[in-house]
Amino acid sequence: MAEFDAAQDRFHLRGVMGPDEYHTGNPGNPGGGLNDNAYTNIMAAWVFDQAVWIMHSVQGFDMDELRARLLITAAEIAAWEHLSRRMFVPFHGDGVISQFDGYSALRELDWKHYRRSYGLIERLDLILEAEGDSTNHYRLAKQADVLMLLYVLGEDQLIRFLARMGYAVTSAQMAATVDFYLARTAHGSTLSRVAHASVLAQRDPERAWATFREALDADLDDTQGGTTSSGIHLGAMAGTIDVVQRSFAGLRITRDALDFAPRLPAELSRVDFSVRYRDQMLAVHLERDRLRVSAAPGDAAPVLVRVGTRRVLLRAGQEHEFLRQDD
Repeated sequence: MAEFDAAQDRFHLRGVMGPDEYHTGNPGNPGGGLNDNAYTNIMAAWVFDQAVWIMHSVQGFDMDELRARLLITAAEIAAWEHLSRRMFVPFHGDGVISQFDGYSALRELDWKHYRRSYGLIERLDLILEAEGDSTNHYRLAKQADVLMLLYVLGEDQLIRFLARMGYAVTSAQMAATVDFYLARTAHGSTLSRVAHASVLAQRDPERAWATFREALDADLDDTQGGTTSSGIHLGAMAGTIDVVQRSFAGLRITRDALDFAPRLPAELSRVDFSVRYRDQMLAVHLERDRLRVSAAPGDAAPVLVRVGTRRVLLRAGQEHEFLRQDD
């Protein structure tokens, strides 16, 4: 689907719709799809980068078998490499990542008016449709798919990957991007607050905790207005567990290690969970001043665990405790 623009040396994806279902096309072409949705483009580039890495990591007979079975050619791998580095990403003039090409030209919504008039505005699409209007006209989101990039990749990995694509993005720009979309999201999906709680955990743990609690309330309080009777929102419930593990405990799986960057809110004093990583079953115990990782006995190969600048090669049956001052 990617179209290559030789003058720009960039690939474009046209006529798509990102996770934010409130935009189905440009104002003059509703339902026609959008061009260069940032989430779609960056994740497509990331997937191709993973494919290239796999092709360079597998060696010998395994590689020969893989290439023969999938009919992969050297030219195809080179094309993946090119696409992974040269996919187009739209930005606003102030350096904020645009949700899609043309998003910055849309109108601002009078949020105060709609909250005052309707109270709950999670279904802005239905509200605007009843007024003869459309969400396609405004800078808003059902769920901010640009923030989904931070949810999936984390800020450090996203900044590094954008640099690899030729876009120098600073932490300040990323903070501005987060603030921009936090102020323009209607949370029309129960999954939205899961992603927002995760993104906020790095910057504002207390606000992250409040958003996390709102995500937990989705079915307890039927916040979607009658949808719980048809079935609970299982994705959002699973997502709240993910927020505890990957956001509050800060667990990230990288190519060489299991990373932790804990950000516990004041209301959460302890977290315990298990995770299987490279065939090692690991028990994780996190408190405010310490993180303990214990590997189950067995014959699995040792794994690298990293907390900040500390790195420990953990063998089966071993455990290690990282103290906060070690970071």
